[in-house]
Amino acid sequence: MLQLTRAGKRFGHKLLFEKVDWQITPGDRTGLVGGNGTGKSTLLRILAGLDSLDDGSLESTGGMTFGYLPQDGLHLNGRSVFEECLSAFEKTQAIERTIQELHSRLADLSPHSPEYVSVTDQLARSDAQFHTQDGYTIEARVGTVLFGLGFLKEDWERKTEEFSGGWQMRIDLAKLLLEKPDLLLLDEPTNHLDLEARNWLEGYLRSYPYAYVLVSHDRFFLDVATNKIVELWNRGLYSYTGNYEKYLQQKAERQSQLEAAYRHQREHIEHLEAFITRFRAQATKARQVQSRVKELEHIERIELPPQETEIHFTFPQPPASGRTVAEAQQISKSYGSKHVFSGVQFTIERGERIALIGPNGAGKSTLIRLLAALDEPTTGQIRLGHNVVLQYFAQDQYKELNADARMLDDIGRSAPRIPQTELRSLLGCFLFSGDDVFKQLGVLSGGERNRYALARLLVSPANFLLLDEPTNHLDMRAKEVLLEAIRNFTGTVVFVSHDRAFIDALATRVFEIRDGAVRVYAGNYEDYLWQTSRQAEAQAALASPPDLKKSNGNLSAGGLQALPADPPKSENARIKRINPIRLRQMQDRCTTLEEEIPRTEAAIQTIQQQMGVYVSAEQYQTQQRQLDSLRAEHNTLLAEWEELILQLEEQAEIS
Repeated sequence: MLQLTRAGKRFGHKLLFEKVDWQITPGDRTGLVGGNGTGKSTLLRILAGLDSLDDGSLESTGGMTFGYLPQDGLHLNGRSVFEECLSAFEKTQAIERTIQELHSRLADLSPHSPEYVSVTDQLARSDAQFHTQDGYTIEARVGTVLFGLGFLKEDWERKTEEFSGGWQMRIDLAKLLLEKPDLLLLDEPTNHLDLEARNWLEGYLRSYPYAYVLVSHDRFFLDVATNKIVELWNRGLYSYTGNYEKYLQQKAERQSQLEAAYRHQREHIEHLEAFITRFRAQATKARQVQSRVKELEHIERIELPPQETEIHFTFPQPPASGRTVAEAQQISKSYGSKHVFSGVQFTIERGERIALIGPNGAGKSTLIRLLAALDEPTTGQIRLGHNVVLQYFAQDQYKELNADARMLDDIGRSAPRIPQTELRSLLGCFLFSGDDVFKQLGVLSGGERNRYALARLLVSPANFLLLDEPTNHLDMRAKEVLLEAIRNFTGTVVFVSHDRAFIDALATRVFEIRDGAVRVYAGNYEDYLWQTSRQAEAQAALASPPDLKKSNGNLSAGGLQALPADPPKSENARIKRINPIRLRQMQDRCTTLEEEIPRTEAAIQTIQQQMGVYVSAEQYQTQQRQLDSLRAEHNTLLAEWEELILQLEEQAEIS
């Protein structure tokens, strides 16, 4: 379908990649990974035909269609959101206009004229083509995608220029998904999506009928949305079969094999060199020496690529706060006529790691700013506990930095007790290496300054961290450093993130902000999904009408007739006395269940704690199956126990 051959690209004096071969076939679901600056976005632009190669060639199948979503820089205007998305079906809409024109012409023609027959034939062909392209479902498809990406019905008629850059990216993503090109190229598609929209996109891509290549730093998203990983590293391109978790395993195995081959080759080379050195002066060995010299010359030397430095960072542990860190009492917040939430109350205790989730605009950033005392609640109050020292990281934290300060000097003032070498290692993890650490903060881009602001936060002694989208602009490596640091942090953390793996690995409680309320759930994001699904099932069961028992003649043309009432009975008369042997068996079973139920509850809690530390997608799925099985067992045991208790109580009443 598409093939790169011996491809090379430079960016100024920097060589991004060279001698790259890559073939993309129909149905490939490829994740393109690599550190920041390795050339992933450039490679996507080359595949989309928006940039050119310096070396090599790019060939594609004739008539192949492409769809490309950049990270940012889109400026849509002139049409409503719905009209912009409908433009994805320009060809189908053109057929619809043709059908309308043909209908108009038929109205003016005689049914007996030759032209009428010709127009009728054209109309039949156009109508068949319109049906083939599902023309009658266009508006429904647009609505489905817009709802999935978080647009409310009232947003559909708003002009695209009224939306921020992140929402404009969503509009363009919606258009691409509706167009369904042969090759979809997505550069960080989840950057501007909340968790619900990200989950919807994940499901949509799983059923996408054609090929796609996506760049993402969201590990969970890559695990569930890809079947192939291609890594840009050390100016080369390396392909791995499977999702991101499989890629990590295969990369480690490949590295081990390469190191083993390198060691064996070095041993062989040293053996040849030793023979040559030992017998070079002996005429009787001249032929053997010359043979080994030629062998040395023809050996293709194995080179070990530079090792990726593993960096581990630990927060300076802060002084302990009181047990209660923050307490909200009936708080509400409004901005003029816009109501955000009301009646909110909760308590945050020392050591908790709380994830704030909810749709964009629901009030996550508002709540975290209230906790940081940067805004005041409209009603109610938030009280901080004893000895609480907080630090707040905003989405646009870079705006608070001193533009004239040098990076290394600025972070050194924030952490005077940490050695400069350790500070430079930390900055290197956040992609500031070499002379970058001596740059003035004002010359950095917005994303670079945000990364630096987060690095500076890691050296803070605060015991209450409030983090609003801390994983934005971070690659996998920096996310892992941040995640490890927060896991080992003894203070309290409240954070907003749209990174599923980050939340699952970190959260001990989830605060869902939705429809003007804050709902609290124990556990991580997976636990939250399970609890909300159970709530939805319970609500659906309550909303469904009760079953009606049928009897002879209870149906008529007018509908259901009233069923005859049961004859009145006394309460005790309706209860049948149970045989004493059976009663004893029920009591024994009840005792057994009272031992089994706590066992399953403990097992569920153990699995939930294990799932809080993300290891791999495979292990995660295994743990999820175990958790579902335990929950089903627990529900069965609990239902049996409740039924037995009810029967035993009834027997006690008639005794």
